[in-house]
Parts: sequence; C-alpha cells; structure tokens
Amino acid sequence: MRMPMTDEGEWLPLLLAWLSPSYPVGAYSYSHGLEWAVEQGEVLSRDDLGDYVGAVLEIGGGWSDLVLAAAAWRAVVAGRRDELAAAAELALALRPTSEFALESLQQGMAFAATTSAAWPDGAYAAVRGDHPEGLAYAIAVGAACATRTPLRAMLVALAHSIAANLVSAGVRLIPLGQTDGQRALAALHPKIAVVVARAISSTIEDAGSSAVAIDLFSMRHETQYTRLFRS
Repeated sequence: MRMPMTDEGEWLPLLLAWLSPSYPVGAYSYSHGLEWAVEQGEVLSRDDLGDYVGAVLEIGGGWSDLVLAAAAWRAVVAGRRDELAAAAELALALRPTSEFALESLQQGMAFAATTSAAWPDGAYAAVRGDHPEGLAYAIAVGAACATRTPLRAMLVALAHSIAANLVSAGVRLIPLGQTDGQRALAALHPKIAVVVARAISSTIEDAGSSAVAIDLFSMRHETQYTRLFRS
C-alpha cells in the first residue's frame, strides 16, 4: 500500500473537492436533528446554533465520525482489511436513529460512487468491493483519503465540513443572516482544532456519542409534520 501524498499541491485540491459543500453527497438535505430543535425553540440564536454544532463535534455523531474516519485511514494505510471491516461495521451500528443511519449511509454511498468515478483508484475499488452493502460516510472518506492525504488534514477538513453543513442548515431554519452564519462557524474553529487533536490520538474504542438530547431530537424529527430536511 502506498503512503499518503506528502506534497500539499497534490492532496489539498482533493480535500477541497471531496469535502466541499458542492460535492454531490446530499449533505445539504440533512440537519442532524436540528430542524426539530428549532421547531421546539431549543435553538433560536447564533449562540444556540454554535452550542448545538459544538456538541455534535465534541460528544455526538461528529466526534464518532472523526474517530471512525481516522480508524479507516490507519487501517487502509496499514493494509489491515480486518480492521477496516470492523470499523465499517461499528460505523453502521453506532447510529442511534433511523434518520442518522440514513444520513450516514446515503452520504457514504454517494461519496464512494462519485470519488471512484472521478478519481479512480485500485485500492479504493477494492475497499468498495469488500463492502457491497455500502459504507458509512466517515469510513468512505477515511478510506479514500488514506493513500492520498495526511491524517490531520483529512480530520480538519471533515470536522469543518460537518460544522459548515450544520451551520448552513441553521441559517435556513432559525433563520439567521449569512454573516451571522459565518460568525457562528468562525467561533467554532478553536473547538474544531481541539476535537481534531483528540481524534488524532484516538482509537476505535473512543467512537461513540453521549449527546442524548440530539438523539432525541432526531427521533422526534422522524414524525415532524412539516420538514425541510431528511434528518
């Protein structure tokens, strides 16, 4: 297995493309329970939105995704297919609600298909072949980046992508102005740095969520009468 690219000019454009809001994985259609939280008056301001997204990253599904992406990256670099399989299985099992499972699997399948078509790679094709049932988003990203980008850069880009997608949802739902949305995202940058540092030194056993309120928001969103988002 070849090692990740070391030339920033080679791997940075990949990360900018793969984790861009314009990458066709459908991220814009998911709010990760935020739509119900806004409906119930739990998230009503820029500060509320920052707290919500921060919780996702620190103790929720975002944290799990960073740990799982790191585990997938390490497994592919080391050529340990059993470890990748274990991470992929855990990634699907850790979703506490049907909408979170849909959010992860649908985006993972879309990411894997698009990346394979636009940036064909034999190693990634083998990974997809080992998992015909599909890959969770974090695993699909981690495996794709393993031979092409450094670990830390991948985690920073993934954490920022998660935060940016949720802030964008909040701008539409609360609603907030675009400038307030960017203020919320800017305020999250120090938290992203801390969470990424934790994720770099994590092991697969560190994956998991304790954001119970967000899980409950997701469960209630499944039967919300009027919805803009799929989660």
